[in-house]
Amino acid sequence: MFKKSTFLLLPISLLGLLAFTWPLFLPESNFFLLRSENAKWLATIILPLAILVFVLEINSHSLDAKSVALLGIFAALISALRLLGAGAIGIEPIWFLLILIARVFGPNFGLTLGITSIFVSALISGGVGPWLAFQMMAAGWVAMFAGFIPRKLSGKKEILTLCIYGASASMIFGVLMDLQLWPWLVGADSQLSFVPPDSVFANLHRFLIFHFATSMAWDLPRAIFTIMLLITTAKPILTSLNRAESKLGLKINAHVNQQMGA
Repeated sequence: MFKKSTFLLLPISLLGLLAFTWPLFLPESNFFLLRSENAKWLATIILPLAILVFVLEINSHSLDAKSVALLGIFAALISALRLLGAGAIGIEPIWFLLILIARVFGPNFGLTLGITSIFVSALISGGVGPWLAFQMMAAGWVAMFAGFIPRKLSGKKEILTLCIYGASASMIFGVLMDLQLWPWLVGADSQLSFVPPDSVFANLHRFLIFHFATSMAWDLPRAIFTIMLLITTAKPILTSLNRAESKLGLKINAHVNQQMGA
């Protein structure tokens, strides 16, 4: 049975998808949130929705005070890791940890962690701008979908699956960040430019050429680096996280049982 907070994942994801792709479908829109100069305001919508997911988790007793503390600790750690990779070509050490944490704590926790971690790191580094909402949403998706990986996987199959997912998510992150930037970056007088009157297929064709021509030097190192970190750290980190999750789960179950017996 789905929890109330899980149903919020769909509208949040649809909002994020609209933010990334609206120029392809609504190139002449005058709605203020759909103009590039106002994209930063999307962050004021996405962040509260992600926090609402977490609040609903707490209210349903799926999470407790320790879980809230863990979210803060994880967000601070990921923010610090993001600063270590700032400016390096594809060397971004946050994705492996986001994936592993969401793998254990689930998609709802992962979505909130991904969004809040990017938000916090942007405040620390001064990286607040129109791109922030897109980075937040993309990181939230990376963690959220990692949380949907079947829990029955274990051992080498689990590590292999996480590596495949980590590589794919790293590459898709690069595609998404290029997609939100491409209509405004290339201009209107290039063979790779976004052309509003053209079909979605024609614009996507130009975008893919632009992406593969300009971003593979970042995307491939990001994917390889994420795989290397997952191979070397997944087993001990998952063991520690599962132990923490188990202790939190025991406390939650005890709390629920007390309520049912009352």
